Amino acid sequence: MTVVTPASIESVSWDDERAVRLRAAMDEEMGARYASAWEDWNAEAAQRAQAAFTVDSADIRATFLALVDGEPVGHAALRRLGEEWELKRVVTLPGHRGRGVSRLLIAAVEDAARAEGASRLILQTGDRQPEAVRLYEWLGYEPIPIYPPYEVIPMSLCYARQLR
Repeated sequence: MTVVTPASIESVSWDDERAVRLRAAMDEEMGARYASAWEDWNAEAAQRAQAAFTVDSADIRATFLALVDGEPVGHAALRRLGEEWELKRVVTLPGHRGRGVSRLLIAAVEDAARAEGASRLILQTGDRQPEAVRLYEWLGYEPIPIYPPYEVIPMSLCYARQLR
């Protein structure tokens, strides 16, 4: 019988080295998943897409890590995007998926958004992340039109959830 240690959630700064490593792991995985999607893009379109994915740390209001036995296994953040509040950079390392880590991280971000006065949380994911789409829909996120800055990325899927 395998015993699964529950994750604990820790609030950290955006530039915490563990958070940076988890985002780099996410970038590597997503780069591999979407590699063929970018093949036909010209340099200007690719540059616009890269700009859309760029996060200004000044807009980050909260960053959370999920820890299992003291090791960082997941990451999520809350970003202020104009008048909206956005769930950003949700990642759970492959060996820890399916254990509720992302749900705990998203709940932490939702709580932080509520504390900031948010009534809604939005997010962007992609069409090559079906497991993320299933999770967001299971949590009650509903599809919305692609919002800026992601309108330059046709494989974007955007969602929103009313916070109560």
